[in-house]
Amino acid sequence: MSKPLRVAVAGWQHETNTFSPHQAHYADFVRPDAWPGMTLGADIVEQMDGLNIPLPGFIEASRRHSWDLHPIVWAAAEPSSYVTEDAYERIGGLICESIRDNGPFDAVYLDLHGAMVVEHVDDGEGELLRRVREIVGKDIPLVISLDLHANVTDAMLEYCNAMTIFRTYPHLDMAETGARACDLLADLLATKPLAKGMRKIPFLFPLTSQCTFYDPCKSIYDAVEVPAEGVSSVDFATGFPPSDIAECGAALVAYGEDQAAVEARLDDLFKQVMTAEPDFVSELLDPDEAVKRAMAAHNPSTVRHAHRSGRTESNKDSVHTEPVEVRPVVLADTQDNPGAGGTSCTTGLIAELVRQGARGAVVGVLHDPAASALAHEAGQGATINTGIGAVIDFPGVQAIDGEFVVEALGDGDFVCTGEMYGGSKAQLGPMALLRVVADCDVRVLVSSVRFQCLDLAVFRHLGVEPTEQKILGVKSSVHFRADFEPIASQVLVVIAPGANPGRSTDLPYKKLREGIRLAPLGPEFKLTA
Repeated sequence: MSKPLRVAVAGWQHETNTFSPHQAHYADFVRPDAWPGMTLGADIVEQMDGLNIPLPGFIEASRRHSWDLHPIVWAAAEPSSYVTEDAYERIGGLICESIRDNGPFDAVYLDLHGAMVVEHVDDGEGELLRRVREIVGKDIPLVISLDLHANVTDAMLEYCNAMTIFRTYPHLDMAETGARACDLLADLLATKPLAKGMRKIPFLFPLTSQCTFYDPCKSIYDAVEVPAEGVSSVDFATGFPPSDIAECGAALVAYGEDQAAVEARLDDLFKQVMTAEPDFVSELLDPDEAVKRAMAAHNPSTVRHAHRSGRTESNKDSVHTEPVEVRPVVLADTQDNPGAGGTSCTTGLIAELVRQGARGAVVGVLHDPAASALAHEAGQGATINTGIGAVIDFPGVQAIDGEFVVEALGDGDFVCTGEMYGGSKAQLGPMALLRVVADCDVRVLVSSVRFQCLDLAVFRHLGVEPTEQKILGVKSSVHFRADFEPIASQVLVVIAPGANPGRSTDLPYKKLREGIRLAPLGPEFKLTA
């Protein structure tokens, strides 16, 4: 009987916003948040079982093949600025040394993000793949999975035999993508190498217009799923715009048995994307206008119930005149989204809610360990006098100073319940629910660890029932839609100051490739001497 095929597997995720004011250090990859902290060896199989993450999805799918898996490491850090050289070399070194020291292997699978930028390397994943390829040789199948926001580079395409990419945003198919990578690897092990191709899109896509629930992305991803003769796999990465590297941007990637079929499929999809370019322009509101609209939605003299019967391509609300309960208005504080490198401690939206005297408003999650610690020291029911927010300096951001009532306290440990993170055990450290003492009804969830507000469980952890609020402020760009949109009357995207600019035209790029448009129908980037 032949021995089972030996497959090395590892995962390493970081989405790098090169304009963010804080870096990703080694400790950030070790520390858990809503995902597990750094996990090594066989513990990966047990601790990550059932989570919506590519690596456990690959492991589960591989059980059909009786492969001999060798898990090395899985690590991820919340998006931020550059990964430090120390962190990159330590974790990348662990992956490469384990493959070298425990080989030979018949194949390698890596669960990567695709938008990692390092202090000394612009293409973190491409360089890692180059090093792995150098170890295993040119004939060993190397398959990767990538995030939908990957900035797919020429090196990534060159050094791996196949890749597959998330097809949903919010990312509901992460484990499913790992399973697709397993299927691709099985095909490669059974047959000859696949032909491959890529088309790079000549404009940057705003994160806020990349949601796959609606057009233009919905139609494009529907087309990606359509089978084509001679083509095994097609994927579309919408890119991560706040990343100042030459190969920043969206790309189409395809694999198949026939090179001509692969190229033809890419050409067709490229035309579809380019035709949809005008539709990628999205509405962004300043805090003043967003809060006015949210408050008006609950004004008895003007309110009309907006009933969303389901996700539709038009994303429009149908209006009913009969008196019914009004659901929350969700305000997405996209520029302080920690899931895109935001500090999660800016106060623009909160300050505007207070200024306008909003009622029934709750905002989450503000990263402020000191304020949370002070609240825990004072105790539930106490009033504290402090400033909240602005933990990390950022232009235009100031702490909100004043009195706050400590309404609830939590340890930050809870199980996520939404479709995207369901089953994940969040570990956000001491948390507090603070009520602003002013002529308003505004409360703020404060945490000790940064967390993108994408799961209703974070509010319920502190006794806040989201469905009973008038206004929900969330520090997120799109991921929140999976859990929050079904309970919302409407969603408004807000651009208060923050490290994840909603408009790429506001970013001081220096390294983009000549001629790429900074936005849909926007100006072209020009290299300066």
